[in-house]
Amino acid sequence: MPTQERSFAAVSPRELLDLRAAKGEWSKRVLQAPRIEAARRGVPKIEAARALTGATSPIPSQNVVGVGVGEKLTDGEHTGILSVKFFVRLKYREDEIDTKHLLPKTIDGLPVDVEESGLFRRFGAAPARKRVHVTPNPRTKIRPAQPGCSIGFQDPNNQFLMAGTFGAVVTDKTNLYVLSNNHVLADENRLPVGSPIFQPGLLDGGNPATDQIAELTKAIPLQAATPNKVDCAIAKALKTTLVSKDILQIGAPQGVTDAHLDMTVHKFGRTTGYSVGRVTSIDTDVTVQYETGNFTFGEQIIVVGLGGHSFSDSGDSGSLILQRGTNKATALLFAGSRSHTIGNHIADVLAALNVTLA
Repeated sequence: MPTQERSFAAVSPRELLDLRAAKGEWSKRVLQAPRIEAARRGVPKIEAARALTGATSPIPSQNVVGVGVGEKLTDGEHTGILSVKFFVRLKYREDEIDTKHLLPKTIDGLPVDVEESGLFRRFGAAPARKRVHVTPNPRTKIRPAQPGCSIGFQDPNNQFLMAGTFGAVVTDKTNLYVLSNNHVLADENRLPVGSPIFQPGLLDGGNPATDQIAELTKAIPLQAATPNKVDCAIAKALKTTLVSKDILQIGAPQGVTDAHLDMTVHKFGRTTGYSVGRVTSIDTDVTVQYETGNFTFGEQIIVVGLGGHSFSDSGDSGSLILQRGTNKATALLFAGSRSHTIGNHIADVLAALNVTLA
């Protein structure tokens, strides 16, 4: 786990350990315990997911969607103080919450912050409802296909069309692969190895007869019983000439770096194109809604867009997040809300798939 947080504020190593320990304890209480209890009672994953999307409630198990370590904000102002952060679907006034459901104001003397984030969802298939005012257009056919453009699988039952984002070109020193999310390339564990991957995605006009560029090779399974670290998969390029490592409008990644608080990052995605954001946490546990149920992820990166703009939206799943200025890869985007974007640490992604950036 990266430790660059120490340079963010005057925090001793002991205090940092205490913050992470408190984060871990409360993550178990409000994120993992309700899921374990639901499984014990035999509640189906999809039914539990629907419950999370129902009417909002101040009950922590229903309202808290993330617990992390990040900067405390007071009336929207930055304080430079690291705190245990609770990310909630809706921030209620204290007089609207039953005393037994109040979140702590401090934890063993450690600062606490509550931040409204909305419901976290995986950023998967998305209708083309938003026009992207960028050049080039990521939803068109691009050869060689470049990271940042539209890709996707074909539903075996032909019941829906989808598209996500080509994140990067990776290699195992033998082959070149398209890197993206499990839910973009493998349909949340449901597609077999060898399934075709198209560019552009079929939602964006891809043609199954002519637009296959890769085939699903490996997907890290999404686990319901234990916290996940990554949502990622790779698809082997049918020909090396079919893919390029140059990200649209950004260029080729220049290696890998750990995320740190206040890092300025950018990405190019299928839906929102080019955007810039700021890393607000590198150690947040979250519950994310998928089609097949709710999944918990540990030690995730949180990014908030700059200038009041969203950093990402549905369809941007799979985008590579890079440090602005160095173009070093730092995270793989996979989920979020209107205001917050969630990414896996890129080092965890590459290690899980046993690949490196090409």
